[in-house]
Amino acid sequence: TYMNPFNPGGEVDIAARAMQPYLEKILAQPFVITYVPGAGGGLCWSKLAAVKPDGYTIGGFSIPHIILQPMFMKDVTYKTDDFVILSIVEYTPIGLAVKKESPVNSFREFVDYAKANPGKITCGGVGKFTGHHFATLQFMKLSGTKVNYVTFQGTSEVQTALLGGHIDAAFTNSSLLVTSRDQIKVLAIGSAKRMPQLADIPTFEELGSAMYPRIARGAMAPKAVPEEMLKVLEKAFLQTTSQPEFKAKMENAGFVPQVMGIAESRKFLEAEAVVITQLAQEFDLKK
Repeated sequence: TYMNPFNPGGEVDIAARAMQPYLEKILAQPFVITYVPGAGGGLCWSKLAAVKPDGYTIGGFSIPHIILQPMFMKDVTYKTDDFVILSIVEYTPIGLAVKKESPVNSFREFVDYAKANPGKITCGGVGKFTGHHFATLQFMKLSGTKVNYVTFQGTSEVQTALLGGHIDAAFTNSSLLVTSRDQIKVLAIGSAKRMPQLADIPTFEELGSAMYPRIARGAMAPKAVPEEMLKVLEKAFLQTTSQPEFKAKMENAGFVPQVMGIAESRKFLEAEAVVITQLAQEFDLKK
């Protein structure tokens, strides 16, 4: 059982569905995806931390969500170190987009518009104390603006709201930006350099804002799962993510594919935690 912390159709779901046939073949077991949305993923992760640690129930995750939520959300019952990350499968840089009909045509125009209309712009993202939330806070700090952050339970909901004109803008994932490119205006992307899938879209850094928001995803298990079972699962995910066809599917969907096992994933998590902690101190956020 693979517990998905968000609604069907989002990034965790896309990656899980792409991995499903490979994992079923390698593990010789059904790979059943269940959906437990709520609290920006926190509901699922709280439940996952409490399951029987036999290796037959694992879950998807998002970084920095699993770092931020225990730091700042009082009702979260899990801790980041309750889990072992089996594999980081992909990540998506976070970009800024506006609806097609928006009068704004560039990042600079968006900043100017936000300054001229403080507190009036609605900017969507998935959950509170998530990568999208932090990207919005970082944008406001760096640009000296104030926007209203509106939360949704999954990227598909953000997409619907943006396309329908229910929100003015969104800090959202490159996967949505790539697949919805013809329906929205993409103003900037949070990668260190331009993405091949969005080659004409400037990075925030190019535009004078040193911010590189991204969300990494993959699979994790409760830390009490026996070591031998963790190794079996890790090997299965690494075999899957190494497949050229799988990597191509991820790239076509707007992801940046990764092949990381337990040790490498732990290093990635720890490095992200350092950055997050520094940002939290700068923003003076409190639990």
